[in-house]
Amino acid sequence: MFFFPLSIIVIILFVAGILVTATVKILREYERAVVFTLGRFEKVKGPGLILMIPFVQEMVRVDLRIRVIEIPTQDVISHDNVSMKVDAVVYFNVVDPERAIIRVQSYLPATNMLAQTTLRAVLGQHELDEMLSERKKLSTDVQSILDAQTETWGIKVSNVEIRTVELTENMVRAIAKQAEAERDRRAKIIHAEAEFQASQTLVNAAQILASVPAAMQLRYLQTLTEIGAEQNSTIIFPMPIDIIKPFLDLIETSRAAPVPGDIPSLSLVREEPSGT
Repeated sequence: MFFFPLSIIVIILFVAGILVTATVKILREYERAVVFTLGRFEKVKGPGLILMIPFVQEMVRVDLRIRVIEIPTQDVISHDNVSMKVDAVVYFNVVDPERAIIRVQSYLPATNMLAQTTLRAVLGQHELDEMLSERKKLSTDVQSILDAQTETWGIKVSNVEIRTVELTENMVRAIAKQAEAERDRRAKIIHAEAEFQASQTLVNAAQILASVPAAMQLRYLQTLTEIGAEQNSTIIFPMPIDIIKPFLDLIETSRAAPVPGDIPSLSLVREEPSGT
């Protein structure tokens, strides 16, 4: 009976394990295998159990799940020459494993670098006020540009979120002063509009009271009633000029009329004799 040495058996088992490992591959549900045969692309396999030809075929695993990459803080100069620091987050996933492996050397750092460049380019075209008030719109613009450029790589950029916009202390103080001035301006405008509406209402009320003379007297009586209810010791009540105007006219007429019995004054004129 022929017996193999133990070392040979161990070597055979070791080689068999390597062959089995190189031949049988198991892919998860979210993974795909880009298979190359002698260096040429064959097809995309998976998920589940796939068989490979050892030393002839090789595969590259591709994760199809959505990935999140953080864009490092970027120094951005806005359209109105304001320096700031901006960072963002990019959400993307591979939709075409073949192009993601063949078209670009390493799609993850390539997408990260492209996102940094696009973020600086897009934000540099807008002013500071737009960055602070329209952050969602700017994120959508960056996402659409990134998605269009990475489409040839088989990558889908689903979302971009601009997280923080950091300003210098001088710029923060300037923005605070601007906001304070804006609030003062709005307060003055609201006060002026209130004065205009009040004056317009008073004009309308005066027109209504002037059309009916008795209404003015009733209004005076109502005012006296309101003042009397407060139990004040001193009452200051304005009297309209229209009431005392007839008395003033009568006084002026009596002053202008001559008093009976008065002798009109005579002016004496001295005439110089004319020379002969």
